[in-house]
Amino acid sequence: MTATGITVDGSREKALTDYRKKLTEHKEIEDKLKQSREELKELTKQYDKSENDLKALQSVGQIVGEVLKQLTEEKFIVKATNGPRYVVGCRRQLDKSKLRPGTRVALDMTTLTIMRYLPREVDPLVYNMSVEDPGQVSYNQIGGLGEQIRELREVIELPLMNPELFQRVGITPPKGCLLYGPPGTGKTLLARAVASQLDANFLKVVSSAIVDKYIGESARLIREMFAYARDHEPCILFMDEIDAIGGRRFSEGTSADREIQRTLMELLNQMDGFDALGQVKIIMATNRPDTLDPALLRPGRLDRKIGKHFFSFLQNLT
Repeated sequence: MTATGITVDGSREKALTDYRKKLTEHKEIEDKLKQSREELKELTKQYDKSENDLKALQSVGQIVGEVLKQLTEEKFIVKATNGPRYVVGCRRQLDKSKLRPGTRVALDMTTLTIMRYLPREVDPLVYNMSVEDPGQVSYNQIGGLGEQIRELREVIELPLMNPELFQRVGITPPKGCLLYGPPGTGKTLLARAVASQLDANFLKVVSSAIVDKYIGESARLIREMFAYARDHEPCILFMDEIDAIGGRRFSEGTSADREIQRTLMELLNQMDGFDALGQVKIIMATNRPDTLDPALLRPGRLDRKIGKHFFSFLQNLT
């Protein structure tokens, strides 16, 4: 082999070695670049989060208002919580068909533009009633009350599960029922079982806790209860110890008695107000059915009274 050939081979080997070295360096640089991009992406997320946190800390609150009337497709009359009324606009992203009179909204602090909807204001007492969970109670766990379970399911469960049956036949479904009997015979347990099996919202109301010393507060609480039940259908409203507010009315009495009578009248009005085929059903319980007002027991309000079997069940136990 000549000297020229040896020189060419040496140059070729050197070029290949340099090429492999450059490829290795290029691959290492690509890996570093990829890692740097991942770090940049993570830092960008942290930066955006920090910016949002700063904006949240620096942002101004919003005013709570109520829609009174819609003037045009873009303008509404709203009433702020501090009293004055304004003609304001609405964000483009909001569905204007939901801005009905009475809807609570959030207004921008400077422009008073409607920014978003707000849920209905719920009284804390009513919210505490809804927090109580009926639990996982099945009908098989209740012994000796088979007839009562059947009657209660006909009144409460059947209209909620199959309302078309009543529409097809032309029968108005019952609005609720009354459970009466001695203490300890399973009245509350039956109500819990129905609510658990239907997977419905459950409001447990102790009627004696509704009565308030201030005039009108008890009636307002009744309205809040039914409004909450309508907004959270299907809902079962269980009123225990109904004789505390549902006693027979009479002409004479103290101011406290008159307040209880006003509460009863509001209850009767609310029972006549909601749709018979709605997803709200009432279960009332008492151990003093003889003291209840006849207006509460008439057909159209409490259509079924379940009680005589409770007495026979208690006699069998004794």
